[in-house]
Amino acid sequence: MARASLAAEAERSGPAPDRGGRRLPRTLHPLAWWIWALALATAVSRTNNPLLLFLVLAVLGYVVTARRTQAPWARGFKYYLYLALTVVAIRVAFRAVFATGITPHDHFLFSLPHIPTPDWYAGIQIGGPVSLEAVLSSATDGLRLACMLCCIGAANTLANPKRALRILPGALYELGVAVTVAISVAPQLVQSVQRVARARKLRAERAKGVRALRGIVVPVLEDALERSLRLAAAMDSRGYGRAGTATRRSRRITGALMLLGMCGLCAGAYGLLDATAPAFLGFPAMAVGAALCVAGLRLGGRRVTRTTYRPDPWRVPEWTVAGSGVLSAVLLFTHLGYDAAQLNPTFYPLTWPDLPLVPTLAILLAGTAGFLAPPPTAPHRTDPRRTAPHRNDPQRTDPKADTA
Repeated sequence: MARASLAAEAERSGPAPDRGGRRLPRTLHPLAWWIWALALATAVSRTNNPLLLFLVLAVLGYVVTARRTQAPWARGFKYYLYLALTVVAIRVAFRAVFATGITPHDHFLFSLPHIPTPDWYAGIQIGGPVSLEAVLSSATDGLRLACMLCCIGAANTLANPKRALRILPGALYELGVAVTVAISVAPQLVQSVQRVARARKLRAERAKGVRALRGIVVPVLEDALERSLRLAAAMDSRGYGRAGTATRRSRRITGALMLLGMCGLCAGAYGLLDATAPAFLGFPAMAVGAALCVAGLRLGGRRVTRTTYRPDPWRVPEWTVAGSGVLSAVLLFTHLGYDAAQLNPTFYPLTWPDLPLVPTLAILLAGTAGFLAPPPTAPHRTDPRRTAPHRNDPQRTDPKADTA
């Protein structure tokens, strides 16, 4: 009996430790995943090397496979891959249709029908010969954008969106609620369709295709309307949308700070991208804009009082995962130990790109998040042998207690 009670107590205490008995499964802080993904996307923006871009895709696939949960939003990474393939295909198609001609040293592939253009449209031709160099160059450009999209998709797959919205500043709580409701719409519609389909099977309705659409759409819309009314009543009872204690002067100051801060961020981004811009439009303007935005968020958040039940912890795994992504971006921005030209190889003439050592190690460093992050919490499954009653004693719930 003592052995059975100890086993039952161990099962109630929570999920079992990971292999090796060192780390307990838990969900990583969503902000850590977003920092890691955005830093890796920033690193991708610095290179046009197809070998490094394919390595980034491999790292993303490994981390997502190793650390995603069983939640509904954790199953959407494959759709980001489909979107990435679509981006590459569209980029190649545009380069083939709106060609700029080929040089005598290019490798000719095929020729599209040429459409003459007017004189004011000079410099761009529609149709004509397509070379291998042009196709590879456009595919590489599309692959870079595809990798950035997959980085965002990995963040959406690994981070719980509702928990990520919970850490927004108090001034953005209306936006957080709206996004949370929008995220919940698709899963709820799928559940409604499944309930209606089960009800139709119980009533032995055999209509399929377009004829069955009327019997599905009306109950689903009725369920969605009823759920919207319940949500509106719940939000109204909790005071959502009320102005609270904020004065008109406080709202105006908050709006002015946010507007000036956004202007400063835009001016700073322009100064960093344009080498001919004055020096004060770079980091100084961006720093001032960020400070104004933070001040506006702090002032606007004072009128909102929120309590957090079981806040997400920020511990060593969060620091290591976020730091691996940030360090990867820093290594690709500083050009330490390698030639900057290796990040952006040319296909004119057609040569095989080099694989620089330091950027490769930087991307592999970002892939260490796959084992630096704690293992995700597995869904709790009840053992039927412990819940089923004993065949000789209806009051017994653990048949192994006889051998204890």
